[in-house]
Amino acid sequence: MSDARAHGWIDQRVAQELPGLWLSVREVAAPRETEAEPGVALRLGDLASRLRGGRAVELRREAVPAAYRVFFRHAGIDPDVQQTPIEAAVLGRLISGGYASRGRLDDALLLAVLETSVPVLALDADAVRGALGIRTARRGERLGRTERAIPVGGGKLVIADADVPVVELFGAPGADVVAGPHTTRLLLAAIAVAGVPDVHVEEALWTCEEALGDRSAL
Repeated sequence: MSDARAHGWIDQRVAQELPGLWLSVREVAAPRETEAEPGVALRLGDLASRLRGGRAVELRREAVPAAYRVFFRHAGIDPDVQQTPIEAAVLGRLISGGYASRGRLDDALLLAVLETSVPVLALDADAVRGALGIRTARRGERLGRTERAIPVGGGKLVIADADVPVVELFGAPGADVVAGPHTTRLLLAAIAVAGVPDVHVEEALWTCEEALGDRSAL
């Protein structure tokens, strides 16, 4: 099922309140190697060298980053308190002075958001039941099915599978679905909002998949 693509479902109430919010989901094979891909490390180093303080200020004026800031405010999130994914990635470079490799998958996700401003998350496909979509969490729900799953506040926007929430929107995946060394299939999900062209969303997924490097066929 390599390169299979689909739009995630959106709860009707969420779609009415936040028009333009959608998911683009792609299933790919997990990389056989977890070490950093040299070419990706070089690309991240080049991006880091071009990211200065002034670039962080200019970023907010660009169409796609600005679209995420607008969405955050409409969703009740203060983007000056919780940075949008692209702003968090740029701030991380300013604080650390560069991008140290965190492994092949994390590097691929970072490269995708830096090059397109569109955030992509990766889940263990075998831990997900049914199609992914966006809804609000219900009272008492957790990010996953097991005892280690952490609670999520009722009313929060989450990405969910057919049964349970698996990640807060723009958050980190719950422990039940996070990709690990034994993952064989990945679900890559790009989060799009109003004002983000479809081509940017597909480019983010393509960039991430390309950066994963050598993969066995599904």
